[in-house]
Amino acid sequence: MKSNPPRTYRMTARAEAAERTGERIVDAMLRRYAEVPYDRLRLEDVAADAEVTVQTVLRRFGSKPGLLVAAIEREFVRLAGERAAARGESPRSTLHSLVDYYEDHGTLILKMYAEAHQAPGVPELAARARAYHVGWCREAFAGALGESLDDVVRARRLAQVVAVCDATTWRILRFDGGLSPEETEEALAELLLPLLASGA
Repeated sequence: MKSNPPRTYRMTARAEAAERTGERIVDAMLRRYAEVPYDRLRLEDVAADAEVTVQTVLRRFGSKPGLLVAAIEREFVRLAGERAAARGESPRSTLHSLVDYYEDHGTLILKMYAEAHQAPGVPELAARARAYHVGWCREAFAGALGESLDDVVRARRLAQVVAVCDATTWRILRFDGGLSPEETEEALAELLLPLLASGA
């Protein structure tokens, strides 16, 4: 006689399956979001990509904005880890890692900022991302933003560093300017290094 698996095992297996389904839905949402304007993005397409029903998506995430917020929140945690790892031993190595990071994620980040107003909850995430960027710049280039500067100059210098290292600056150089990743990195260095030297 075949024994049934213990109830706790069955519950764990169900929870793990539900978690995998949720991850699949979020992955499908991110792929669609990268390619389609938010206002034209359909849950039917996301569900089909994830091989689930729309009802499953709604049961898990509540709505299209709810799914987008969940997807961005998951990516925010993952990308924050990548940004933390992008702090190098020198400003040059940090810039190199930052350009690599934007090559992988910059377009999606800028899309999120541009379309944030279309979905409840996303403007707050965009504000968190901007605050994280400021904090990252402050820590990554702390040596040039230290006690040798008075408060007014330090605040101005940080604002300049934040602007140079922003995804929008990368996009202007890379796409509007038609520069290669290597040329973009060099252009950013030419903007950033004199600022850091003047604060050292």
